[in-house]
Amino acid sequence: MAAAPAVELGFVQETESLRLLSPHFPSKAGGRPAWLGEVGVPGPESLQCGLCLKPLAFLLQVYAPCPGSFHRTLFLFCCRSPQCHRVGETGCFKVFRNQLPRKNDTYSYDPPPEVLPSDGSGSPSFKLKCGLSLCRVCGCLGPKQCSKCHKVSYCSKEHQLLDWKAQHKKLCSEQQDLSNAALPDHNFLFPEYEIVTEPEELESDSENDDDEEQPGVDKAADGLMSGEASLSDNLTSDVKDLEAMARHESTDDVVFNLFKKRIAAEPDQVLRYCRGGEPLWMSAQNVPAANDIPDCQCGAKRVFEFQVMPQLLNHLKVDSLGESIDWAILAVFTCINNCNAEKDYLVEFLWKQDVVDSAV
Repeated sequence: MAAAPAVELGFVQETESLRLLSPHFPSKAGGRPAWLGEVGVPGPESLQCGLCLKPLAFLLQVYAPCPGSFHRTLFLFCCRSPQCHRVGETGCFKVFRNQLPRKNDTYSYDPPPEVLPSDGSGSPSFKLKCGLSLCRVCGCLGPKQCSKCHKVSYCSKEHQLLDWKAQHKKLCSEQQDLSNAALPDHNFLFPEYEIVTEPEELESDSENDDDEEQPGVDKAADGLMSGEASLSDNLTSDVKDLEAMARHESTDDVVFNLFKKRIAAEPDQVLRYCRGGEPLWMSAQNVPAANDIPDCQCGAKRVFEFQVMPQLLNHLKVDSLGESIDWAILAVFTCINNCNAEKDYLVEFLWKQDVVDSAV
């Protein structure tokens, strides 16, 4: 039997902002996207919420090279409006994949320098090398310009208005040099962090007395975590056996307890990366079957690549007494053949599992 793919855990940490720019190929959460390729960058129409049609905010990106792609990054965007994050709704998320060969027109063939520039040459830029402008608010493509000064670009009228109220009204009228102006807080971006990864270390079964007393729990856990069970059909049959053998727990109790046990050693993890593996679900509800995952546009199947954990919400400052951005698991599935994304940002698939009453 083949061993289950290794899992890499992701954690957020603060770092120098220059390390999170494109030439350093970062994995990061929040702030503005560090675009990889400059060809095919998604425009405003592609980065609209499918529900409210407002511009999506950059949530995170994962630098994930794989065979055939020397540089490869996955980008995840989401809507800032809590009202769009309804149970069962995924139209407020977008996932893109982009990749480049080692020899390309944008980056050096050699690794990026370890020492950051001290002369300001590494400051964030709102213009790509190819000449395209980026939105001053969100960092996405900005086809619109200020009609008065023609010096700043925006993705939408909404973001132009945000910047006008926050700063540009004053700078534009005074004809100041915008290149040296500090960026205001538009209250749109999520807080920015680097995502660092490390291998997941699992305890040996022999070290856990509780596991030895409950072989049924072990068997179900192995199936859920290693991929021996399918995404939903096999889960149901495994749990039926488990209910008869173990503690007569509900299906959700079993899955949630397995979830808690798995993350207990590293409770601060915000991301789990395991291309070709299986997601770690929080609940037995709303788990996709194989036919729920659509094929790639090239016709190939998609496989699980990474999941965003609910712990990331603690760092995004989105809590509120009313409606709030929320999820249990965001699972991203990508083309198994890693089809050509060197001249485009290809859309991939996201499955959202919501928090249910039993998963608390």
